[in-house]
Amino acid sequence: MSRRIAIANQKGGVGKTTTAINLGASLAAAGRRVLIVDTDPQGNAASGLGIFERDSKPTVLDALLNRADLEETIRPTDSECLFISPSVPEMIGLERDLLNAKDAPYRLSKAVNRLSDFDFVLFDCPPSLGILTLNALLAAQSILIPVQAEYYALEGLTQLLRAVEYVQKRLGHPLEIEGFLLTMGDSRTRLAADVEAEVRRHFKDKVYRTVIPRNVRLSEAPSRGMPVIEYALASKGAQSYIALARELMLQPAGVR
Repeated sequence: MSRRIAIANQKGGVGKTTTAINLGASLAAAGRRVLIVDTDPQGNAASGLGIFERDSKPTVLDALLNRADLEETIRPTDSECLFISPSVPEMIGLERDLLNAKDAPYRLSKAVNRLSDFDFVLFDCPPSLGILTLNALLAAQSILIPVQAEYYALEGLTQLLRAVEYVQKRLGHPLEIEGFLLTMGDSRTRLAADVEAEVRRHFKDKVYRTVIPRNVRLSEAPSRGMPVIEYALASKGAQSYIALARELMLQPAGVR
């Protein structure tokens, strides 16, 4: 069975899509078959993997509306073991489209359950706690939470953790916390060190040892349509995601 991880934080700009792309590519480079399911209407995961043009193939939206199987939405990438199910901007209206559907939160879970050919399925979530993120959480076994190394790093996490608790207790889904990932770290500043210390004190061994740094090559890679390990393998950004993939592969789901 595939290991399914939602990459989520309702705060924008913390590195969710960057993590989905580059963690996925690093796992694929290690020989794991990886599928990225993009549930963010912005659709940046596809362009970050070099898929810029829309085609006539179904997307995640079609799978959520029961117009296609999720398998029909899957596109290959330039990485042999890495695949993506892209989103479309029209997904922003999904909450309205599923207003009267009793199974609305479970559409993605049902679609993913029919897949069997992947070692990892990574869900790139939008910066909100609406129906799209809820679908991803219910389709996942665990949640990986990127946390930006900035002054308000913990702001908003209470709301996200309440959503996780709601999924666990009210909806009866055994969602684990895979880990907290510090992103955009800058070892030259006292602030970044203080934030890292606070996050580690608060969440203890649930925080990954790997910290994703601020890195020019990591920022440039999406505009080239490449994961950073293909664009600049020797960069600190690439090496940090390789280290994260290694850390993830060494741990069972939800166990740190």
